[in-house]
Amino acid sequence: MGTTAPRAPLDQKAITATSSQYWRVSVLDVTASTQDDLIEKVSNNIAQNGDVIIANHQSAGRGRLDRKFLAPPSSALLFSLYLTPNIEVRRKDEWSFLPLLVGYSFAHTLKKLSADVSLKWPNDFMIGEKKVGGMISTLQPDGVVIGVGINISMSSQELPVENATSLALEGVAKLDRNLLLPILLNALEKDFNEWETGRDFVDEYTHLSSTVGSRVQIEISGRENVEGMAIAIDKSGQLHLDSGLVVSVGDVLHLR
Repeated sequence: MGTTAPRAPLDQKAITATSSQYWRVSVLDVTASTQDDLIEKVSNNIAQNGDVIIANHQSAGRGRLDRKFLAPPSSALLFSLYLTPNIEVRRKDEWSFLPLLVGYSFAHTLKKLSADVSLKWPNDFMIGEKKVGGMISTLQPDGVVIGVGINISMSSQELPVENATSLALEGVAKLDRNLLLPILLNALEKDFNEWETGRDFVDEYTHLSSTVGSRVQIEISGRENVEGMAIAIDKSGQLHLDSGLVVSVGDVLHLR
């Protein structure tokens, strides 16, 4: 199945025109990885809270566990952002919830655009049983760099795996990345500010979670796989099973 979705190039002026001043967006045509680019800025002490790097194409994009994240040029939203929580309000052990907050904020916003997105713990955007995007996060001394990839206009032939999809294939009308990115970022600004001042967003995340309430198998590096019922997410972003096991890192398979 193909699509006729437009693939206009990213336009920094158009993005900046509708993004709040909270965000400083840098547009690249091609890069190896926006995540690596932004981490380098952090390492060189030239990154600030609210910095965003987005690319039309990544030649070496990756997801969690160094898995490849590949997409044809201009067919996906591929960007990384930097958030530096107020350490006086949010302890570092709470920063692990930040990727889940970003996931909630973006999924909630996409649902308003008629994309029936749910969240598969810890980092996937799902429409039904198909993955439409994912995230990667990298802890830094003063904050967290979060990389995001969302399939926008990819056809079924262009999808990397069989259980993937794109917003275009799911019938979403708003596919202009120059408009979509500011919508997502502006929503995140509001949610991050509320989280930073004490709101935990656990209930909001749980409401959009396709993992909580499901029987799951969890793959944990160096350990045997475990199965159980996912019953909760906590304020640190950890997944709780009915067995009492609390998981902070792992890959989840939803069992039927």
